[in-house]
Amino acid sequence: MVEKQLKEEVKKVFDTGNTGFMLVATSLVMLMTPGLAFFYGGLVSRKNVLTIMMQSFVSMGWTTILWVTVGFTMCFGGDIGGIIGNGKYLFLHGISLSTAFGSNMGIPMLVFVAYQMMFAIITPALITGAFADRVRFKAYMIFLTVWLLFVYFPLVHMVWGGGLFQQWGVLDFAGGIVVHASAGFAALASVFFVGKRKVKNMRPHSIPLVALGTALLWFGWYGFNAGSELRVDSVTVSAFLNTDVAASFAAITWLVLAVIFEKKPKVLGMLTGAVAGLATITPAAGYVSVQTSMLIGIIASLVGYAAIAYKNKKAWDDALDVWGVHGMGGYVGILLLGLFASTNVNPNGANGLFFGDASFFLKEFVAVTVTAIYAFVFTYVALWLINKITPVRVSEETETNGLDLFEFGEEAYVE
Repeated sequence: MVEKQLKEEVKKVFDTGNTGFMLVATSLVMLMTPGLAFFYGGLVSRKNVLTIMMQSFVSMGWTTILWVTVGFTMCFGGDIGGIIGNGKYLFLHGISLSTAFGSNMGIPMLVFVAYQMMFAIITPALITGAFADRVRFKAYMIFLTVWLLFVYFPLVHMVWGGGLFQQWGVLDFAGGIVVHASAGFAALASVFFVGKRKVKNMRPHSIPLVALGTALLWFGWYGFNAGSELRVDSVTVSAFLNTDVAASFAAITWLVLAVIFEKKPKVLGMLTGAVAGLATITPAAGYVSVQTSMLIGIIASLVGYAAIAYKNKKAWDDALDVWGVHGMGGYVGILLLGLFASTNVNPNGANGLFFGDASFFLKEFVAVTVTAIYAFVFTYVALWLINKITPVRVSEETETNGLDLFEFGEEAYVE
């Protein structure tokens, strides 16, 4: 009898279409982390592929544990000073199968818990591309923990959980501030702290593996962006289409840039351009027109290509270009949102500078700049402190011989 009543209650509260869509979107975002593992795995040498892939896969396990115990409540459990949530949902206490999320979404709270968890899993994994080939696994696990607790969870609360930035009117559709700018500028700090690789000219060992990773990321990004509307409506469709359009324009733009400056079209360049376009459209996907997404895709590649060229000129060893692609992509994407957002596309959004609201652009600029500075400074200090506990960087001998055997006693490719 009780079970029947519960089913009836759920039936009245939940929209099965929205719930089903969000479960699919959650699965797509989950797929992005293995996709990132393949993407990064193909970019490193044969001797380090397991190490870089493990850094993504372990986040799927450890971040999940942190999320369901303390992370969700730190992000969405009430508010303490506009910075962090309270202990309302500690260990997901108080969330039952019949608890609904929001007043008009029609989805269970537990679906929202799972969806946001996938974002938490992939964000710190993005940073690992910056220190590929030279960081100890033990130090990474400590870093993963403290970075989530002190950077990612507070940012989620401030932007999406009713905190300071959200109260101020800052918008970020799917993670330009929360995911890409925070991870990208944290990656840059990692580059400066860890230092350059001793082994020079380490080329990607498998571009086909990078292509596979790009395909999985691109596919998963539809859940990342379109799913961020949290229901099925016209904004969902707009975000879905904008995601593909920006990625496509960015990929071809990068291809053209390669022909101009490198005299040949580059497979790796096109793949990198697609990811840059995806990262840059992320914060604006549900707030701008499809025509704007075309422009955003072009700008994404121009900025990303220039950022990587500048990094190379300065000899910063951002091994897999996390700062240039994700950091600058997220940063510029937020600024473009501040310029091009329109309530004609999304009535729940805002009008950007080009549609008459200069204050909105200023809010976006301040929020993403503060985030970038905080993520950079915290990451550098955190790595410095972790290094006092356990060495962050492997020995030169280990770096030369490869991390896979040293860290895990395994090889990706057995001769």
